[in-house]
Amino acid sequence: MSAVFEKIYEVVMKIPEGRVATYGQVARLAGNERWARVVGYALHNNPLEGIIPCHRVVNRQGRTADTYAFGGGDVQRKLLEAEGIVFDADGSIDLEKYGFQP
Repeated sequence: MSAVFEKIYEVVMKIPEGRVATYGQVARLAGNERWARVVGYALHNNPLEGIIPCHRVVNRQGRTADTYAFGGGDVQRKLLEAEGIVFDADGSIDLEKYGFQP
């Protein structure tokens, strides 16, 4: 596992249940605001599914990833709803309400 991926996983592990972070936010917290795509690659290659909560990372509009590595956007949405996150009518998450504030 690369050092960059390890930094990303450390940040994602800090996102509490019932909260989400954006790819860009995770990138900034991991040390480089330009790593948003790298965050996506790291989460897609999550070596510890169920331990590293990659389902808690959404895009900047508060939307799930259609390409969520562990079953697609519908699975990601169900995991987030099980944690108490409510989606708006347009399928997005209110980042003001559910956003991770480290």
